[in-house]
Amino acid sequence: MTSSAGSSCTSVPRQKQRRSSRRSGRTPGRDSQALSSLGDFQTLPLEIFQMVLNYLSVKDISMLSMVSKTISGRLINYISTSSGSRRLLLQDFHRPELPARKEGASILEHYKALGLLLKRCTLLLPTRDRLKYVHKVLSGVSCFKLNGCASPLHCLGLQCYGVFLQILTAGWDELECHRVFNFLWELSNLARKVQTVVSSKPGSARRLELRIRLYCRGVLLSPGSHRSDSAFWLTRILKPWPMVNQARLLYIIFGPVSSRDGHVVWQKMIEGPTDETSLKGLADAIKLLYGTEAREWTADDVISLVDELSVVPQEWLMENNARLLLLSGNSICFTFLASKAVNGRALELARLMVFMALVCEKDLYCMDWAVKMMQKVCKVFSTPWERNNFLQCLENTFAHMLMDMLQAVLAGERDEEDSSFLNLFHLVNAQANFHKEILYMALGNSSSSS
Repeated sequence: MTSSAGSSCTSVPRQKQRRSSRRSGRTPGRDSQALSSLGDFQTLPLEIFQMVLNYLSVKDISMLSMVSKTISGRLINYISTSSGSRRLLLQDFHRPELPARKEGASILEHYKALGLLLKRCTLLLPTRDRLKYVHKVLSGVSCFKLNGCASPLHCLGLQCYGVFLQILTAGWDELECHRVFNFLWELSNLARKVQTVVSSKPGSARRLELRIRLYCRGVLLSPGSHRSDSAFWLTRILKPWPMVNQARLLYIIFGPVSSRDGHVVWQKMIEGPTDETSLKGLADAIKLLYGTEAREWTADDVISLVDELSVVPQEWLMENNARLLLLSGNSICFTFLASKAVNGRALELARLMVFMALVCEKDLYCMDWAVKMMQKVCKVFSTPWERNNFLQCLENTFAHMLMDMLQAVLAGERDEEDSSFLNLFHLVNAQANFHKEILYMALGNSSSSS
């Protein structure tokens, strides 16, 4: 009796204790487990823990986040506090008085480390929740927004945002990256803004063109990205639009800009011969889309895009077309020329070939490259007559261009740089060197066969 009474007396408090634990939603085991996962930090109040974090580098905090889920949760709370935001979200994007390279490198490295920190802290969250959390953390940084900075040309904000996202999304599968793109696309309202610039008269929305260019190059096409990543993001930017708009958008993002105000120079390819630096961005983008990394693009897609690009905003000078093809590489150049041959456009092909020889002469490329390219194209023609017709067009084009330039010189059409005489000089040398390489090739073959 006594023992049973004693056992009944002791069981009552235990039941109450279990009920109170259920009401609070916690169990003593869980509390002790959470505390044990904090390690030595369990003896510190939360305020002291956050003060300790202020003495750690971002890389050290990133390493600390991998210790346990509990510490990672505390770090997420710390990042969301005002002191954590001030510490981690550096906004010193405009400091012209400091050496640009050194200061730019340091703040870019900071945001790389921050990207890794948030990547590790949000590791267990679904992609949508990770993006919402990251947006909540970064939403206070105005320079990360498409229209957020008053001086975008002198701001490192978009580049920092780009390297942050590059580290955050590294290793994510394609479906997750699609979600990232759609999230950013909607967040920045890029669809409506791109629609505005590709459907309006070139240059009529200059400031918006500049903003779109800087955002796409800085955030989505972050410098230093792997080619496969750049191909993915560029494909996402271009593919929703018809081919004519793709060409316009490609020119906005990679075309030549004014050194004075950074705005896109639409007349650059129309008014006169341009230099390699004005075409390099476009050529690199074309090579990227033509490469094996861009799985959604066929050779015909890229050739059609190059064709469409050559009339943005109006038909380019043929010399600029030839220079773009040379910069785009052998494979694209041959495929483009071969498409002309297959479609019976011998005269257009001949003019392009002559201008390629002229570009080789002007830009100091080896002329035997142009001759070997012509030789490969000749093999595309299905009949000897088509090949001979092309060669006749080639020689006629050389002759007509020489006569036109000579007439311009004799008529006294000169400018400050005396460009008409200089063009004639280059074309005469180009023709001589082009035919010299053909003779070398012909005599070399005949001597080897004998």
